[in-house]
Amino acid sequence: MSRILVVEDDLEIAGPLIRSLQGAGYSVALVGDGKVAVDKVKNTKPDLIILDLGLPTMDGLDVCRSIRAYSMDTPILILTARSSELDLVVGLDAGADDYLTKPFRTSELLARIRALQRRTSGGEVIELIGDSIRLDTEARVCWVSEVEVPLTSTEYVLLELLMRNAGRVVSRQQILRDVWNTDWSGSTKNLDMHVSALRRKLGDAGHHVATVRGLGFRFDRS
Repeated sequence: MSRILVVEDDLEIAGPLIRSLQGAGYSVALVGDGKVAVDKVKNTKPDLIILDLGLPTMDGLDVCRSIRAYSMDTPILILTARSSELDLVVGLDAGADDYLTKPFRTSELLARIRALQRRTSGGEVIELIGDSIRLDTEARVCWVSEVEVPLTSTEYVLLELLMRNAGRVVSRQQILRDVWNTDWSGSTKNLDMHVSALRRKLGDAGHHVATVRGLGFRFDRS
């Protein structure tokens, strides 16, 4: 049974959320304080974290940064009322794997949780190389010019998908389906923000992730 840590100080939100997660078969623990959440993660190593941003003692973004500073790759889903594009960018840059705004549909939340779990489940072992970028799919590690680049599980799966299809355009719909487990055809702003965050982390090598206007994205080896 997968263990989920919910970090939320509003019991009116946390209560129904926990019941929904337990009804879906998850083991759930609740923490309502930022600093306590960091200690809880280090001590119990949950399989997934659902994180609010407005928390006592430590803001959710700092909680996220602290968890990543300990080199912990536990998937983090930010669940918050902050809905601006800047909030999304800051959340992803802090190390979150996904970002869902309140109010939300339980079905969408559960779908995103399943997608995050698939990203960390592993698969065939293969090394992908594109110019200065190298992926080890067994260790799930990315190097750029032999320097390890810390990616979230979402960023890693996104880059792996593009590198496996190097030289070919991967449509936005395929990326949403394969990475986020959705066929939604509306706004893809969330995807665009993840691509931007990935490029920033890759630095000068970010140019390999090319935008093909009106179609999707392509990984160029050179």
